Amino acid sequence: MTYHTLRLILGDQLNVQHSWYRENTDGILYVLMEILPETQYVQHHIQKICGFFLAMRAFAAQLEAMGHHVQYFKLDDTNNLQGFAANCTQLIERHHIQHFEYQLPDEWRVDQQLLAFCQSLGSSKVFDSEHFFSTRTELAELFTGKKTYLMESFYRKMRSKHQILMEPDGKTPLTGRWNYDAENRKKMPATLQVPPALQQIKDASHIVTLLAKMGVKTIGTIDPQRFNWPITRVESLALLEHFIALRLPAFGDYQDAMTDRDWLLFHSRLSFSMNLKLISPQEVITACIDYWQAHPETVPYSALEGFVRQIVGWREYMRGIYWAEMPRYQKLNYFEHTAALPSWFWHAETKMNCLSQAIGQSLEYAYAHHIQRLMLTGNFALLLGVHPDEVDAWYLGIYIDALEWVEITNTRGMSQFADGGIVGTKPYVSSANYIHKMSDHCSKCHYDKSLRHGPKACPFNALYWDFYDRHSDKLRSNPRVGMAYQVWDKIDGTEKAQILEHAAWIKQHVDGL
Repeated sequence: MTYHTLRLILGDQLNVQHSWYRENTDGILYVLMEILPETQYVQHHIQKICGFFLAMRAFAAQLEAMGHHVQYFKLDDTNNLQGFAANCTQLIERHHIQHFEYQLPDEWRVDQQLLAFCQSLGSSKVFDSEHFFSTRTELAELFTGKKTYLMESFYRKMRSKHQILMEPDGKTPLTGRWNYDAENRKKMPATLQVPPALQQIKDASHIVTLLAKMGVKTIGTIDPQRFNWPITRVESLALLEHFIALRLPAFGDYQDAMTDRDWLLFHSRLSFSMNLKLISPQEVITACIDYWQAHPETVPYSALEGFVRQIVGWREYMRGIYWAEMPRYQKLNYFEHTAALPSWFWHAETKMNCLSQAIGQSLEYAYAHHIQRLMLTGNFALLLGVHPDEVDAWYLGIYIDALEWVEITNTRGMSQFADGGIVGTKPYVSSANYIHKMSDHCSKCHYDKSLRHGPKACPFNALYWDFYDRHSDKLRSNPRVGMAYQVWDKIDGTEKAQILEHAAWIKQHVDGL
């Protein structure tokens, strides 16, 4: 077969609806590849690598069934040179290909690799991935000359631009309100039943064996014969249908809730499918809106808007900040934190029940929802003063949906405030009080949520006040945290000393908590 064009498909570009695949297949060779550097830039959860490889292989087979010509490099193929440029170069030389094409990568490091590769070629072209609501630069352009990026302003811009949940005049939001966030923060009632997770079981044993053969180090656990993440568009659409019918109605009320009773609650688990582009954000929210319109008595509007906001607002906002601020963003450390991540982040063996639950389910399922990530693991890391590089690496590795464009802005920005306020207007820290308010974890914990110091005191409490005390120079003038300092200033001097002494003890003995 003679080819004139080579097209590279990255592992997170599995969009069968892309305009590429509506073209004549003659003379075009598509290439997908499993390469060691992509398994090693952080230590990934074993389910994450299995999910990517299974989805990539299924996509390659789908393209071939559609009549496209595909070269697929498996991780252990003898002709796999373990690099995007190296493998593409050998195909270009072997087939005397004259032209190279690729889709815009979502990660800065891959973008730089491919830009450098194209400089060595005579003819190349880059295409949009045809996935997002916004362009790479749209957020930066919207806030040109402004001091901060406001998510709410960007969210309203996206809603208006794409006419999502808008009145017929095109300017007014449905119901007259843009945002129902205040109504999305309820604690899970003990009697509320959670639907079981959709079972889409497949065998990943051959991938697990491959990773062991190639010496790929991973974290987390897997039942190789019961891998339960969607790896095709068909499975992803089935998961979307399951979410809409069984979880969306209660999603709004309980999207911030946490409980020992269930790991998924009413969350969609669609982020992996969307981040691999098996399904698009447009079709996800369209399906949700269509269902709400057909069943307004079943799905509260606050639940619908809350879910739409996560996708149209937050997801696109995170991507926009990523491309506006990289590569400097990956080095920001506003608080100059230097501590190491506690050892139990890798095995979940801690007496703090909330963290044991959140980390344990992350290791078991490669998943935790946004409040577990922000207000449990992220909150503790920030209070402890962990270096943002360590926090980034852990989050990027452990979650199946974690790609740097969405992970680093959420972690280094929203969670760790290492960007000094680019993403969030205040550090998202809390004592045990918030955790108790939003979960049932505290009732079964070794530690007492009401104590600030002493052997039974919840470590969150002393670390919370220690955090504000040691960063007073940077935070006291922040109007959004003024109340914390008003409370701290009124605490008796002897009590303050005991709190800070206990915080120092926690830092020295954190691996034994």
